[in-house]
Amino acid sequence: MKVAVAGLWHLGCVTAASCAKHFDVSALDADAVPIAALREGTPPIFEPGLAELMQDGLRSGRLNFTTDAKTACANAEVIWITHDTPVNDDDVPDAESVFVHIRTLVPLAKHDAIFLISSQMPAGTCRKLEAEFPGRRFAYSPENLRLGGALKVFNEPERIVAGCRTDADRALLAELFRPFCANVIWMSPESAEMTKHALNSFLALSVTFANEIARLCELTGADAKEVEAGLKSDARIGSRAYLGPGAAFAGGTLARDVVALTQLAANRNEPLALIPSIKVSNDRHKGWALSRLKDELGSLRGVTVAVLGLTYKAGTDTLRRSQAVELCERLLAEGCTVRAFDPAAKQLPALLAGATMSPDPRSALAGADAVVICTEWPEFKALPWAELLAAMRRPLVFDANRFVKSSLPVTLGLRYFSVGKTT
Repeated sequence: MKVAVAGLWHLGCVTAASCAKHFDVSALDADAVPIAALREGTPPIFEPGLAELMQDGLRSGRLNFTTDAKTACANAEVIWITHDTPVNDDDVPDAESVFVHIRTLVPLAKHDAIFLISSQMPAGTCRKLEAEFPGRRFAYSPENLRLGGALKVFNEPERIVAGCRTDADRALLAELFRPFCANVIWMSPESAEMTKHALNSFLALSVTFANEIARLCELTGADAKEVEAGLKSDARIGSRAYLGPGAAFAGGTLARDVVALTQLAANRNEPLALIPSIKVSNDRHKGWALSRLKDELGSLRGVTVAVLGLTYKAGTDTLRRSQAVELCERLLAEGCTVRAFDPAAKQLPALLAGATMSPDPRSALAGADAVVICTEWPEFKALPWAELLAAMRRPLVFDANRFVKSSLPVTLGLRYFSVGKTT
């Protein structure tokens, strides 16, 4: 099978490199700058194992990176659409930018090629494209990748959701999916598109529910982690539910689908109460660390705050939609001195020009009034916390997810803050 993968950010690079273990893959992007690096085996974003897998594909000859859309699509049986769907600061997705890419590719493809869309697109995408391009084949399979563990999720999924129209479409996609997973949940394209929206929105709802319960726990003396254990002990909920108290969800992935459903309802004059409130609650919870800092210290002008972890999550180097970056912005606006450290991010973005990038945790915490644990890098648990806390002006630790709690010593004067439990 010959596969073209169009759109080479995180999803596209993982898809192309993984498919190249089994098929001939032409990986396409219109931007020549990342293509040059990709041809050297360097992905645009850090993902454990991805560079090595890409290099394996390049050496085998089954993986080719190109800016030539005509050549990439000419003989492809499947054209896998993996463009990143941009979102603005309000998490509103720009689906039209992906439609533009698809419309460019359709005339270049074989008439019997199938366009498999995995970009985050609104429900109704395949039907819209079918109306624009009669006789062409479109299908949808929602991506489920997570930064830092994407290769395992792609290559060893528990199930694949796929929406297509005909038995012929299903047979071709089954051949594509066979090396990765035998458990394919087949449905219509509309249902597959809605499944993506519903799944992410349900996860987002679970996170916001847990954090609202956690804030009530802080007011009543309950411990949200103990409440979490009680909830998960119920077989109707289960141990894998997203009910851990902690930081708000970030990155745009979950919020994008919440907003997509909210927009869908608004466009159809269908009033919703629950789904739009998810984003409202989550946005409010993003202020937890800043609010607790103010509760403890009053005015933050002149206060020095150390921030450990800047990347969107551990195991990657991207700062896009990072809550840590947002927190640093807010701290600077409050007049704080901000010192940040991250083992992967070596340079601050321009919007944090007033902050300092420390070379190590010790430099960040020395003389600080508080430290906020943001990105959960495993090495933070192994830090010499007794020495670091002793070097602070005030040993105040704000750790939303209780990530380093078990690593902290019993230190005179230490005050520890987490979501869902009073100090």
